[in-house]
Amino acid sequence: MKTSGEQDYVFGYGSLLNPRSRAAEGSACGLMGFRRTWDVAMDNTRTIPGYKYYLDAVSGDRPAVFVTFLNLRPSPGEVVSGVAFPVDSDRLAALDRRERNYTRIDMTDNVASGPTGRIWTYLGSQEGRERFERGVERGTAVVSEEYYAGVRQSFEGGGDAAVDDFERTTDTPAVPMRELIRVDVPL
Repeated sequence: MKTSGEQDYVFGYGSLLNPRSRAAEGSACGLMGFRRTWDVAMDNTRTIPGYKYYLDAVSGDRPAVFVTFLNLRPSPGEVVSGVAFPVDSDRLAALDRRERNYTRIDMTDNVASGPTGRIWTYLGSQEGRERFERGVERGTAVVSEEYYAGVRQSFEGGGDAAVDDFERTTDTPAVPMRELIRVDVPL
């Protein structure tokens, strides 16, 4: 548990491993009792100020799909590698807005070899997981090829051992990949 004056951190295990997302250097560590899975989605038919939507890379149309993102699921005995990076209250608030399909959870007691302080991570919200399930039921859940490649590239930067770890601790997406172009929506 955090005590007064200790630093807050966020444990990144996917897209937050990208240095552009972190905005700070971090400490490599592991989150015990979890593995990566693909089961959180956004509804691409909705336009939300300050968020994003996707266009089909070939047609340029906005497909009626549920774009699926990486999440964590409980898995006793496994350890997910990642980075705990320092954040202040303003950065936490910004990440909470960015990670709108997730809920920020205190995982301090689950982090192995992490820095001293409170360590948060983002787990898929109930609503985000329900959107994924709707997409699976309708056959319209997809993973953006660009998003998948960006997550994998974060691990490739750590060499073969990091890629092997990613593959070992990450479920294969149960939905198809699709070439999509991300469009950021202004506030």
